[in-house]
Amino acid sequence: MRNSTFFLLLIPMLIGCSISMKAQDLLDTLDKEYPDTPQYEIATFKGTRISLGHSIENRRKGVLEIKAMNLFWNIPNRPSQSFVADKWTARIALEYGISNRLTFGAGGSTLDGIFDGFLKYNLIRQMKHDKGSPLSITLFQNASYRSKTNEFYGGIGLSDDFIDRTSYTSQVLIARKFTPQFSLQLSPTFIHRSSSVFDEDPHNHFALGIGARYKVGGHISIVSEYYYLANPLKSIDTYDAFVLGVNWEMSDLMLQFQMTNARNMVEDAFITQTPNNFNLSDGNFVFGFNATFVLHFNQKKL
Repeated sequence: MRNSTFFLLLIPMLIGCSISMKAQDLLDTLDKEYPDTPQYEIATFKGTRISLGHSIENRRKGVLEIKAMNLFWNIPNRPSQSFVADKWTARIALEYGISNRLTFGAGGSTLDGIFDGFLKYNLIRQMKHDKGSPLSITLFQNASYRSKTNEFYGGIGLSDDFIDRTSYTSQVLIARKFTPQFSLQLSPTFIHRSSSVFDEDPHNHFALGIGARYKVGGHISIVSEYYYLANPLKSIDTYDAFVLGVNWEMSDLMLQFQMTNARNMVEDAFITQTPNNFNLSDGNFVFGFNATFVLHFNQKKL
């Protein structure tokens, strides 16, 4: 009986040792065959925008993103019959992954009739375990056309010439995912406006954006952005754009809720032409709501 019990215990041990040795041999073989396979950080930010501004993230090849952005605010001492807010602006945009690193996007905004298009290219990707680049770097280039005239917003677009109504934004988006919960991004920015009503207003602007995301649990994240403008317009008073929001991530759908002082959603406009400070005073508080939906056109699982 004792011998039988001994052999019954020995057989599973031998089988377990054999499986363990084979598994280790398989891992060693894989390490030899793929010694330099890079392990990149993913989901530094869950969307292509932190909130208003772009993040380092691109859409994968064959993926189409449909984005609807909205901003609502009141105007002080102005009678209004509008529901909820005196003023409202919206932007509808499409973004498509040409490759896993290159995205093209285009959209239109109701405020000032701004139409814009952009390219984003992921130049460097952050590596896991500090074995490579500690940062991700994405290059962003935007061009926008203002079809309406609004003298308060810097006077751009008063000329009928097409070129005079255009602006261009170049950004280097630099981000790091420090922990699974926390990511930080810096966005050095150069903006060129083709025209201005007043000679004292610069055509070229330099700004630095900073954005962050903190995952509080489940699919909820708190996000914030701030854009410091080094040389603002001189003909009107403007303020640095600030955003504080919550993102709700749900598979192929993301909802974003924002408190901000910006009244536009295109880079050259909200960075250089935000006309009010960030506080809860009537006319300064702007509420934003974004909805992003993703469609997969290639058959490979992403």
